[in-house]
Amino acid sequence: MFIKQIDRNELLKPLQAVVGIVERKQPLPILSNVLIKKTKDSVRFITTDLEIQIEAQLRATFDATESSITISAKKLQEILRAIPDNSMVTLDNQDNKLLVKANKSRFSLQTLPAQDFPILSEQLIGASKIEIEQGVLRRLLSSVQYAMAQQDIRYYLNGVLLVIDETTIKLIATDGHRLAFISEELKEKHQKQEVILSRKTVNELLKLLADSEDKVQLELAEKQVRISFADVILTSKVIDGKFPDYNRVIPAHTNHLTLDRLTILQALQRAAILSNEKFRGVRLLLTEKNLRVISSNSEQEEAQEDIENDYSGAPLDIGFNVNYLLDGINNINTQTVTLSFGDQNSSLLITIPEKSDYKYVVMPMRI
Repeated sequence: MFIKQIDRNELLKPLQAVVGIVERKQPLPILSNVLIKKTKDSVRFITTDLEIQIEAQLRATFDATESSITISAKKLQEILRAIPDNSMVTLDNQDNKLLVKANKSRFSLQTLPAQDFPILSEQLIGASKIEIEQGVLRRLLSSVQYAMAQQDIRYYLNGVLLVIDETTIKLIATDGHRLAFISEELKEKHQKQEVILSRKTVNELLKLLADSEDKVQLELAEKQVRISFADVILTSKVIDGKFPDYNRVIPAHTNHLTLDRLTILQALQRAAILSNEKFRGVRLLLTEKNLRVISSNSEQEEAQEDIENDYSGAPLDIGFNVNYLLDGINNINTQTVTLSFGDQNSSLLITIPEKSDYKYVVMPMRI
């Protein structure tokens, strides 16, 4: 008997934590499997795609026999999901098969040898170690992840730069058209370190991290990171490359416009309806005490929004991708936002009034 009479929900929770990186079609069949390792006081579920490895642990009392198997992660997940809530489940391994029993249901799954499962080797010598609240790390990642590139040939843009600068943690993402930056003060001084987290690592962390004050331990090394929280350990290779100098991208404009966040957000959302479906451009026309948002499309349809304000700088007519503007403003939860402008060829800087921990830069576009 592998695992006898355990609550279906208890079994499903750690499996759900690790199954996100598993693809059904893999070059190696065993990569579609989850490695299940049972000891007398825990069951560990481990998955990998050779770049990322996730381990989740179920703590409970079992018989003293230690054993390991690998089975299809997605199939086991689907079976457990289909079993009625609060059912008791038994897992029994016999003749290269795993028998899953619950109520009057029986499922026989093919296994592969546990010794063939590729565990990532540890490469954390000299790693920087920091502790941070789960909710804080989740908020930091959420604040920049939308600016990551997607399958860019500049592979170092397909992720998030994480910087430990003594008493500050900084996260930066850019796709070459916009850049998102956020920082948070740390309670202790730490060794300086920079790593680029892959897109997949960032997305998995956003799914797994809770909005809580529970601690996360980050171990950051040159080639690998390990992030541990609750009963989950995520180990990942880092992207090997030189991230752009984000300090040079962030402008120091002197023309500032502070607006109610919802007012500008809703104006952009309405203007976006009639923007060109391919280019998604909007024009911002700044004149004294007024901001006009204009969009048009190939069918000669046009939308116009006027927002009164206290702007007193030079007039400006500049175009931007409306989706990029919406991304930045949507990821701010304050009542007001500040837009800082240069000339018509300069990027736009979006910040939070009287705070320097969030910066969002958008390059202009010709319309």
